[in-house]
Amino acid sequence: MARTSRWLPWLSLAAFTLSLGVVADPALAKTVRIPKTGAKCGDDQACHNRWHPAIKPAATADPGDTVVFGTRDAFDHTFTRNSTPADVTAANLNLVHPLTGPLFVNGAEAGDVLAVTIGDIVPDKFGYTVIVPGFGFLRDLFPNPHIVRWDLTRSAATSPDMPGVKVRFNGFTGTIGTAPGPKETDVMFQREDALMKAGGFVLPPEPKDALPKDVCGPTGSNKDRCLRTIPPRENGGNMDVKQMVKGTTLLLPCFVKGCLLSIGDVHFAQGDGEVSGTAIEMDATVSVKVAVRKGLAAFVRQPHFEGGDQLKRLEPAKFYATVGFPIKEGGKVTPYHQYLDGVRIGPLMNLSEDVTLAARDSLLQMIEWLVREKKLSREQAYVLCSVAVDLRISNLVDVPNFAVTSILDLGVFDK
Repeated sequence: MARTSRWLPWLSLAAFTLSLGVVADPALAKTVRIPKTGAKCGDDQACHNRWHPAIKPAATADPGDTVVFGTRDAFDHTFTRNSTPADVTAANLNLVHPLTGPLFVNGAEAGDVLAVTIGDIVPDKFGYTVIVPGFGFLRDLFPNPHIVRWDLTRSAATSPDMPGVKVRFNGFTGTIGTAPGPKETDVMFQREDALMKAGGFVLPPEPKDALPKDVCGPTGSNKDRCLRTIPPRENGGNMDVKQMVKGTTLLLPCFVKGCLLSIGDVHFAQGDGEVSGTAIEMDATVSVKVAVRKGLAAFVRQPHFEGGDQLKRLEPAKFYATVGFPIKEGGKVTPYHQYLDGVRIGPLMNLSEDVTLAARDSLLQMIEWLVREKKLSREQAYVLCSVAVDLRISNLVDVPNFAVTSILDLGVFDK
């Protein structure tokens, strides 16, 4: 009896999971379109660049429907083929990220999960990758602005700023999420505000250039609680998970009625880590199919995702890799640790069980290799790492030195 009762919670969960879902008649499924209109997000009633539950839906769909989102690049059309590093310095970060939506899904309630299956992603013909001063994983080592302008097709990206490099198309939604509810919004604000007051790197609510204006702008009804889209949170958002490609089903908790799904910041290609702060950013048209799994948010409290063999297709046919450990120069405090006890960290040349520092060490080795072996500039190497190098956690047990591996797809090079 004891053995049987021990398994009852799992059996109940399995039975509950099988019963989930608002099932729609496939014959009644339709296609809903939310196109982008106007040159900028501010010209488009279906565009917003903050998270808040008071943002009104731009369209409505039923479970089983296919929804086609017209999306803008992360900087809302700031950069063109004629842009220069000076334009990067002048970029307005308050515009990041313009999102298309929200989409209200009929039958969805707080406590449900929205299952979003990614369909076709159609890229624009132009993309870019930038190094923004003060932003990115190695922001202390790359203080100068830089831009790589890409020409895009359905197969690969090439650039006059990166001769001899061709990055294959692996499009995915950099930012995709549901609206946080009022309670979740307050919790997210409070914890980030506490971190900011402790010295952490946080981007607090900023009403300037926030959209929609009536909710998030300087005179908006919720201007002090409209959350920036830079960090990912429980509602998804700017996760930048490159595995969320065509065929993947993303599971997002619903915190409000209708879930309120928004999509933007689509990437043509990205390395795991997006280390320079940007991938190959682009406009895109994204098709998704939506379904509702009733009550599942009790178990899926943050984003999950599932799929088939698409992860295999993302792997390189040929690679070069570097391994990093949590080691550093004595006397140096990295940006990620400056809000902590720099007096103790500074003199050390080795930190204990530190994945961030191991990732930094691995990445710096890869940049050095690219500069030495492929004759790239340091900025070109950093950008290439952001779009074609995967940082993987390799070891989380061999104290004090955890290991992170940087894996470069050698297929990006002509020779």
